[in-house]
Amino acid sequence: MQTVTIICEGKLKEKYLRDACAEYAKRLSAYCKLNIVELNPHRISESPSSAEIDAVLQAESVEILSKIPSNAKVYAMCIEGKQMPSEKLAEEISSCAVRGYSNIVFVIGGSHGLSESVKKRADFRLSMSEMTFPHQLARVMLLEQIYRAYQISTGGKYHK
Repeated sequence: MQTVTIICEGKLKEKYLRDACAEYAKRLSAYCKLNIVELNPHRISESPSSAEIDAVLQAESVEILSKIPSNAKVYAMCIEGKQMPSEKLAEEISSCAVRGYSNIVFVIGGSHGLSESVKKRADFRLSMSEMTFPHQLARVMLLEQIYRAYQISTGGKYHK
């Protein structure tokens, strides 16, 4: 069974988002072992300088990179990444096992995104949309797409 890990900044604050994540985690338990790693967000001022943003991104990257297993296929969720339809994500996830990846990691950054070092560690830069979403909502959307991918791969009815 594949292990899917989502590394993200912060905890979900709203109950409806926690409930949605819990529902997809329950559904995904039939297909993979799901780990959600919530990192403590770093404090940043209301109007940060670019140096302050860089320092926060660097500090976050150290934590993020320490949580990634060395043998994992890593997807950095970033707006400049490549968009793909759900069917293609299903192919990606299915092909990981064939190529010897039992660990798949998706990384969702904080409000200022991901550092270049995390993006360089990633095997693939993935974007859900050119639109900007709160990272808490992005987590729910990503879980839904991962579930949809497994449903597509197994011929489930969810995608139809």
